[in-house]
Amino acid sequence: MRSVTWGILFLLSLIVSTAASGKELSPREIYERASPAVVMVLGYADGGRKGSGGTGSIVQSDGLVLTNAHVVIEEQTGKPFARLSVFLKPARVTGESKSDLSRMVRAKLLAYSQQLDLALLKLEGATEALPVVAVSESGRASIGDRVVAIGHPEQGGLWTLTTGVISAEVDNFNGVKGKHVFQTETGLNRGNSGGPLLDGEGRMIGVNTAIARVASDGLPIMSISFSLKSSVATQWLREQGVGARGTTLPTGQMQPAIDQSIAPLVQPQAKPAQPPQSDLSLKPMVKPEVVQPAPVRPYNLDELISDRAKAEVDLDSMMSEMRGRMKGR
Repeated sequence: MRSVTWGILFLLSLIVSTAASGKELSPREIYERASPAVVMVLGYADGGRKGSGGTGSIVQSDGLVLTNAHVVIEEQTGKPFARLSVFLKPARVTGESKSDLSRMVRAKLLAYSQQLDLALLKLEGATEALPVVAVSESGRASIGDRVVAIGHPEQGGLWTLTTGVISAEVDNFNGVKGKHVFQTETGLNRGNSGGPLLDGEGRMIGVNTAIARVASDGLPIMSISFSLKSSVATQWLREQGVGARGTTLPTGQMQPAIDQSIAPLVQPQAKPAQPPQSDLSLKPMVKPEVVQPAPVRPYNLDELISDRAKAEVDLDSMMSEMRGRMKGR
């Protein structure tokens, strides 16, 4: 009888622990769990004349990173940027770019889809297992569920946490079949592109992709952002050979670029000369009369891209000079 009683108690403890493991976490707990696997991604042309930046999630411990295609693809040419730099999260984010961005590794582009706005990167020289963002089935999430995002909004802090809820669901976003998204009022801005939208258990249910900031009449739009559902992203990853068993895409294999670029979410007609606010790579627009001088913030994305590109050029020049001296000896 005693053994039966202990057996029942053991089963009850398993049930309680299982239920506890599925409880919602606080934003702080989510951040502590997921942020080490969130990275900053910079793409730029040789010489740093053009570039883009955003956020990514490590989805496999050997260094596979999921982000947005528009972060690593040059908008004008539709071709990948020549150089990609990925920055791993430091032990503590201080607001000083020099220390916060000290863990830089280069990356190569393995595959991308401009239609779905997804890209898969591989970190070069990863010698140890990296933390990963746990991925959940987006079908478990519903309107009203609490979500958080982690990313690098321009003029804000690196590895910034923002909170909100799922506001709506949209199938075939912008007319693209199979591109299903969550709408959220979680704070997203330029620099959040490609970062994770996380549920209450700290699991990724979406890839932050687009924002709406200006209506057709020029009036500002607030709290309308979109995240590609994780079910779409995981299906695309499987098509690239990345699955639950850890199989990876052969190095060098890449999907051809899709000619059709992402249709803009908003088509300004009152001011056709201004660019549409369709994704997180674009700066928010407001009416001229309400523009305020920008305060000094922890980092400026465009300056960061330029500085990184110049540093790469200087390094290449130094290495070439050193090789020349070695040959001359």
